[in-house]
Amino acid sequence: MRIRIASKVNERIWYLGRMESGMYLLSVNGEAMLISAGLSCILEDVLAQMAAFGIEGEKITSLLILHSHFDHVGTVPYFQRKYPALKVYASQRAWDILTMPKAVETMNAFSRMVAEKMGCLDVLARHDLDWRDDVQGTIVRDGDLLKVGDLEVRIMETPGHSSCSISAYIPELKTLLPSDAGGIPIDDAIFTSANSNYTLYQESLERLKDLEVEYFGADHHGYIVGPEARDYVRQSIAAARKLRTRIETVYRETGDIDRASRLLTEELYTRHPNYFLAPEIIVGVFGQMVKHIAKAMNG
Repeated sequence: MRIRIASKVNERIWYLGRMESGMYLLSVNGEAMLISAGLSCILEDVLAQMAAFGIEGEKITSLLILHSHFDHVGTVPYFQRKYPALKVYASQRAWDILTMPKAVETMNAFSRMVAEKMGCLDVLARHDLDWRDDVQGTIVRDGDLLKVGDLEVRIMETPGHSSCSISAYIPELKTLLPSDAGGIPIDDAIFTSANSNYTLYQESLERLKDLEVEYFGADHHGYIVGPEARDYVRQSIAAARKLRTRIETVYRETGDIDRASRLLTEELYTRHPNYFLAPEIIVGVFGQMVKHIAKAMNG
């Protein structure tokens, strides 16, 4: 079952934000961790939901970044500036990207572009949400265990969607939070966004498939519980194969990366006309996927 509204996922985890973009809060014995950080413009939704759910911001001691894309790190600046003692974790590659001036400039620009599309630019005007060089944190690596109360959050490197992607798995809660390293549950379908390296993306899904999962938390379009959650990674593997075949077909027919990317973008918006990201962003996403697959096809 797919749940797309802010709500309690299980006894320790809440989904916060909007359908288009969300984040998770793990609370254990008076200590809390934010996992992922959504779009910047969901901040006021998140703060209101925390108040409604009785979650005190002062109890948040850490924040885990699952990858460095703008729509997954948007509220990090607010929380670190609001709570200076907050520990912010991310992979080495993510911190490399998040300290590049050009990357930071692009993230801030994309955040404003999407906020305008979603009608929430006023949130960015009311809060200090721009990334700058004051946002700093700690490196986590594959196999690391982060403690939140008496629970352990296992870090798994899952590159492919981005070069810096990691997933969080909480064995005791049978909860997998892979961000976009898992398939995105858009409408009744699964979109496999293998932006960085399609082959690595598929290998990462294979690595996740044998985990015991009752709760699958996506960063876009909510979370999944029950039988679908148990099988969702395997469904994502099948969806990734299907999309890869479609990309190969379109590239073979057009012989051009740009034309193929535009056609694939049109197909996505035909199926999902209300997808929240601007087409100019998605055409870039497909461009990266087509480029990787074309290289593999051409040897």
